[in-house]
Amino acid sequence: MNLVYGVKDKPKFGQLIVFAFQQLLAILAATIAVPAIVGNGMSQSAALFGAGVGTIVYLLFTKFRSPVFLGSSFAFLGSMFAAFAGAASTAAGHAGIIIGAIFAGLVYVVIALVVKFAGVKWINKLMPAVVIGPTVAIIGLSLAGNAIGDAVGVASEGGVFSMNAHAWVCLICALVTLFTVIICSVYGKKMAKLIPFIIGIVGGYLVATVFTLIGNATNNDALKIIDFSLFNNMRWVPDFTFVKAFDGIKEINGKYIATLAVAYIPVAFVVFAEHIADHKNLSTIIGSELLEEPGLHRTLLGDGVGSIAGAFFGGCPNTTSGESVGCVAITGNASVATILVTAIMAIVASFFAPFVTFLATIPSCVMGGVCITLYGFIAVSGLKMVQKVDLGQNKNLFVVSVILIAGIGGMTLKIGQVTLTEVAVALILGIITNLIVSKSKEKPSEETVETSETIETKEEVNE
Repeated sequence: MNLVYGVKDKPKFGQLIVFAFQQLLAILAATIAVPAIVGNGMSQSAALFGAGVGTIVYLLFTKFRSPVFLGSSFAFLGSMFAAFAGAASTAAGHAGIIIGAIFAGLVYVVIALVVKFAGVKWINKLMPAVVIGPTVAIIGLSLAGNAIGDAVGVASEGGVFSMNAHAWVCLICALVTLFTVIICSVYGKKMAKLIPFIIGIVGGYLVATVFTLIGNATNNDALKIIDFSLFNNMRWVPDFTFVKAFDGIKEINGKYIATLAVAYIPVAFVVFAEHIADHKNLSTIIGSELLEEPGLHRTLLGDGVGSIAGAFFGGCPNTTSGESVGCVAITGNASVATILVTAIMAIVASFFAPFVTFLATIPSCVMGGVCITLYGFIAVSGLKMVQKVDLGQNKNLFVVSVILIAGIGGMTLKIGQVTLTEVAVALILGIITNLIVSKSKEKPSEETVETSETIETKEEVNE
């Protein structure tokens, strides 16, 4: 795609701050959602701090060539619950989630060493475009339900959303946000085109504020979209995980450590598959193969060590954020400088209670409107990878079909304490299917398959 700012480009200082703030808004919901879900005294501001530190570590390992922010990983939710459930006390649980993150990070380090000496050709052979493309699409499609659920402000029952009065108000706010983002991105000039998310979120927030003020004045709960009461309980200093962990270290024993190993290590292998898919997707967006340069071993080390650093401060293992990748794709801003400033901004913001609290008051319906575009672009990026694949051949058609149906169908598997997500299951089935059909002598189809050059030419004509 045509980038406005390349990986090594540095926007002007004022623009850089605005672009970084947009990235921060994009990754905010997922980053602070994990500690909120896990509970047990975990701090959202500490998670934001940890994500910032983890991202800087990642950028250092990748030689500032991979423009993506590391946010809290949802894949480790079950592991974190297991860490607290098996702990002798909450303090021991905080020590446990740090130890667990170390286990997961070490898995990445070991794989990185293997990749360093064995290279990445085996990965490209194991996961070619016909496998990675639909898998990336599944990453976006698997999050579609979350985006729509946030947009309407209610949970679905059997895939059906009950649209009460509150849900309709939430939907209005989400649609205002969504269409503002679209209009700014498509018709916007200069800065408006580069910061569609900020403008969209501001627009949705203003509409939500109006509804909330009317709701407060009329005592109508259906109109109360924003919880302004959060400003009554602001904390200026994050509750860092390592501080709480000190009191629980003495309660750690061998049995508990074994429990942590079983809870975290298998999940790390699952996230490894998603790591490859994310970086393949990002490579397509920036036009540079990240698995070759700076190299998969570096991205793995950055992700693994960055995850450990993030958990040390915020308790949450980190991973490359799909929202961040989507933001890069939509805005065309792949500047690593923007990601670095975003990380610094996250660290500084975690100590500024009013700012963190303000971010927390952004309604989920407004973020849902944004995420419809973010997750959609991830899905489309995956489908673009399949453009060069000859789907006229049955062997390719079967691989793509298996991945899409397993992923969209929500096929998950729980093995003990480990839950294989639909993305992981779809990828594994895709790899197996591809290995089965790869020996086929099937001839290329006679259908005319457009090359990427032809497609680019058509796009230029349309523009």
